[in-house]
This record gives sequence, structure tokens and C-alpha cells, in this order.
Amino acid sequence: MKKYCLLLAAFFLFGTAGCGSSASEGSAHTASGGGGSSEAAAKSASPAISITDFAGRKIVFDTVPSKLVALGNGEMDIVYALGGKLVGRPNSPGTAAVKEASDVEQVGSTHSIDLEKIAFLEPDAVLGNNPLNMKDISAVEGAGAKMVLSSANSIDEIKKQIQLFGQMLQKERKASELIAAIDGKATALKAAQSSGKPRVLLVYGAPGTYMAALNNSLSGDILATAGGENIAADYPSLDNYPQYAQLNTEKIVKSNPQLILIMTHGNADKVKDGFIKEMQQNAAWNSLDAVKANRIEVLPADLFGTNPGTGIVKALDLMKQLLDKAK
Repeated sequence: MKKYCLLLAAFFLFGTAGCGSSASEGSAHTASGGGGSSEAAAKSASPAISITDFAGRKIVFDTVPSKLVALGNGEMDIVYALGGKLVGRPNSPGTAAVKEASDVEQVGSTHSIDLEKIAFLEPDAVLGNNPLNMKDISAVEGAGAKMVLSSANSIDEIKKQIQLFGQMLQKERKASELIAAIDGKATALKAAQSSGKPRVLLVYGAPGTYMAALNNSLSGDILATAGGENIAADYPSLDNYPQYAQLNTEKIVKSNPQLILIMTHGNADKVKDGFIKEMQQNAAWNSLDAVKANRIEVLPADLFGTNPGTGIVKALDLMKQLLDKAK
């Protein structure tokens, strides 16, 4: 009996030691797997970044994209305003619209992408235009980048661009500050508006081609927000350019604008002279208030000839100054 008890005690001690060994191994495994747990925790703390672009496409980044290419000046401006940088920027005949991007490689534009350069730069994302760059998505993705599409046909769309890029770059607070500055400017301008709104003709021009900007264009929205009346607001839109309309000299004369503003990417003097010569074919042209007061202005291309990004605040200020002079 005593022998049996001794054997039982020995068995119990052996089993306990075995259990202790297993527990120790389990603890050791947990400790050695601490790195894995930390990594998992880190991943859960920094989840993938999911955004939805203006084309309704869901785009997911594993980490904050640091290598960006912008095909438009507005997108470039917003990235730098948020504290980001580019590895590729839109082509420009002179200096870059954003001084900090002067030495950044030029990769074409929304109208003509240099895919070879983009592939060489190996960006995480390419910021393009919706719908203009829809056709380029497969080629850009084939080069290893993700295409993010947006547009800027209104002040609200520029604010949405800022919000989208802020989300993508995890700079939501800065994005909110930039949007608040735009809202503050728009609110102040509307509060300062009087009952009499200056009558304005907005013209987009290139040598031999002139169109009137409608209210659904960015420049039309800037004009309305700053307190002007767009005399072409009811013109029928063009099929290929729904934010613009064909010029109608008779209607222009009838509306008698107090201010004529020209937007262009080309030579400003040539465009202005060409427009005036075309309008002078109507004998009543010289009777317009804008012509008699010599109020035919060419707007800065960086603020009106393209999406100005956060420069929309400057564009609103300039428009307000021009409207005040026309009263």
C-alpha cells in the first residue's frame, strides 16, 4: 500500500511538472509572439486608408501614400497646402504654379499623360481629372499606381477635393482649416453684397475661339459668390463643353455688361485683341458700358484659367475688387 502511495505521489509530481513545463512553453510562446501581437496591434491602430473619388471609385491604400503625381495645378496646390509633396507635376511653360514644386519632374497634363515618366517615378497615386482621365485608369494602374479622380467645376468641388486629399494623406485637421478659410471668405463676400449687382460677361478665349462661361463653371460660381450677375447665365450650353456657351453678340449688346472678363491659357494680349475685333463687327459694340469705361480685363491664368486649388480665396478677392470698380 505504501509502495502504491509512493508511486501515485511520484506520478502526481511528474504530471504537475509536465503541466508546468507546458504552461511555461505556452508563456514563452506568448512572449516570443509578443512582436507579432505588437505588429497586429500596430496594424489595427493604423488601418488601411479607404477613400471614394469623384467617379465613385473606392480606392484603398495600405499606408499613407507618400509618392504622388498631380496632373493639374489645383491638385498640386492642395497637396502642398496639406503638407504633402509630389514626385511628378503637370507641365508648365514657365515656373511651377507652386514654388516648392519647381524642381519636381514634369509628367504631362490631364490632356496628355507621359506614362513612361510616371512608370519611372513609381508613384503611389496619380491625381487626375474626372471624367477626363477615366480612359487612363488601366494604363496608370498597369504602371503600378492608383488613379484618384476629382474635378473642380465649383467652389464646393474644390472644398471636396481638399477633403478627399486630406483623408488620403491623413491630414483631416489641416483640410478642415483650409475649407474653413474658403467658407469664411465666401460668407464675408455674401454679407457685403448690395442689391445692385454689376452685369458681367465671362469669356474663355483662345485665338479664334471664344465661349461664354455659364454659372455651372468654376468662374461662374466665383462671379456669383463675389456678387456679380452673369449676363450669359441663360445661354444654352455647348454639348462638348457644358460649362460654356456660344457667344451671342446681339444678346451681349442687349444685356449691356458693365464688365467683361477674359480667361485664357494663351497670349493674353492676342486673345483680348482678337475678342475685341470679333465683337466690333457689331456696330453697337462700342456702346456697351464695359467698352466705354474700358473695363475689359484679362484674368490671371493661375487663378481663373485653371483650378486654383486653395488659391480660390485669392480668386474671390480679385473678383470682388473688379466688381467694386465696375459699380
